[in-house]
Amino acid sequence: MMHDIKQLNQIASQVRRDIVRMVHACQSGHPGGSLGCADFLVALYFDKMKRNDGFDMKGKGEDVFYLSNGHISPVFYSVLAHTGYFDKSELATFRKLNSRLQGHPTTHEGLPGIRIASGSLGQGMSVAIGHAVGKKLDKDENLVFTLHGDGELQEGQNWEAIMYASHNRVDNLIATIDYNGQQIDGPTSKVLSLGNLKTKFEAFDWKVLEVENGNDMQEILNVLDEAKSLTGKGQPICILLKTGMGHGVDYMMGSHAWHGKAPNDEQLQTALNQLEETLGDY
Repeated sequence: MMHDIKQLNQIASQVRRDIVRMVHACQSGHPGGSLGCADFLVALYFDKMKRNDGFDMKGKGEDVFYLSNGHISPVFYSVLAHTGYFDKSELATFRKLNSRLQGHPTTHEGLPGIRIASGSLGQGMSVAIGHAVGKKLDKDENLVFTLHGDGELQEGQNWEAIMYASHNRVDNLIATIDYNGQQIDGPTSKVLSLGNLKTKFEAFDWKVLEVENGNDMQEILNVLDEAKSLTGKGQPICILLKTGMGHGVDYMMGSHAWHGKAPNDEQLQTALNQLEETLGDY
């Protein structure tokens, strides 16, 4: 279903309210990266990704998405609920005992929309490439999208997979990097510098697109259109999406301190005052 920019921004605002409420309710979770990626996932699921009705693990005849940095599950769960994979009321069970909405997504509970257990970082790229190759073998012309943290690229398995994708011309894959420059212990530049990511991916023979403001809905829509137009041309595609950790909540923005910390009651109210309720709270 197509939405205009105003509608997409309204959805993103509601998703951000869901994120802070979910993490506050259980006093556990990862709000910073979730808030930063809300605009991207809303643009992808509500506008740019071809999705069939219902949910099938194999994803035949539709685009599929893999969340590799599974700790930002709050934003993923909220977007899945708002796109109808499960009822929004289930968001209230986030990280509760026996909930399907675990801190890191799992598959054993059969939650619609979840194709891999993720959160052990560095593995999503490999799985997504496998699915992309499978689509080619099945003559399925739809695409595979992924999302990764920039700190996650410090894991070596990624680079084996990145090398494999270009060598085997996996050109139905669009991998997006949440390029916020932050990880749990501080700035990525200080913990373990990634250097010039654009140059690195290009050296591995990927096509690289950059988005300076990864929280601007129009810029995100534009780059996804460009990325899709470049598929099928012999190269996997990487989007470097420069987002802001904690975007939308002023005291969280740009701070690694909110990578994995829940707001208290007063902080929650401050956040909610900054985030418009547009679709109704769960």
